[in-house]
Amino acid sequence: MRVATYNINDVRKRIGPLLAWLDVTAPDVVCLQELKCFASEFPREQLRSAGYEAVVVGQKAWNGVAILAKGDPPLEIRRSLPGDSADRQARYLEAAVDGIVIGCCYMPNGNPQPGPKFAYKMQWFERFNRHAASLLATGHPVVLAGDFNVVPTDADIYATRSFKDNALLQPEPRAAYQQLLVAGWTDALSRQSPDKALYTFWSYLRNRWPRDAGMRIDHLLLNPSTASRMRGAGVDRAVRGMEGASDHAPAWVDLED
Repeated sequence: MRVATYNINDVRKRIGPLLAWLDVTAPDVVCLQELKCFASEFPREQLRSAGYEAVVVGQKAWNGVAILAKGDPPLEIRRSLPGDSADRQARYLEAAVDGIVIGCCYMPNGNPQPGPKFAYKMQWFERFNRHAASLLATGHPVVLAGDFNVVPTDADIYATRSFKDNALLQPEPRAAYQQLLVAGWTDALSRQSPDKALYTFWSYLRNRWPRDAGMRIDHLLLNPSTASRMRGAGVDRAVRGMEGASDHAPAWVDLED
């Protein structure tokens, strides 16, 4: 079973690269972030024609998340992150697929920092970690996948000098991410490639894709019962180089059935 995550950066605009990637790699489950559309505008029929059913939480502007599954639709569990009923940003979706709980997240960016956007990022991260702890306690197989908007260590980015003030590299979100690992979650990409970072994002600016000036901000976290089933993980880098593609590349983990 392959579970993938992909910040699509406008699903309607990137539907061509998305369908081409699905056709070639055929993941069983896909978590999408940054849909940039309402659920009513989501390209369900095109994805259904490719063999995928979807649950969607859409929103205009920068947010929106979806979970795709081959064949039968995912069984929706929740449409938002618990802990703040006033938070209307479409950043979290949870569903069950073939006995595995899939949490799709699009964590706040937090820039500029310091400021209200960074404060929201950290509040959201705290809520996320509390919910992750509750999922751990269930003992059910779980994968938390998405754009976490955090670079875990300096080794996960091509250079740090120009990013010293960026919210993605600040000590607070890095510490929050490490808390997840200490609690028992396994970082699939790090486990697969402990000595060389697998970049998942290359900005459109400053020729960063051709220079491989990337960073790792898209993650797949596995709870212990799921981590024991891991058979491999990776990043489909070639997708980033496609015409009209997102500035992210899909990341994935293979789990033994």
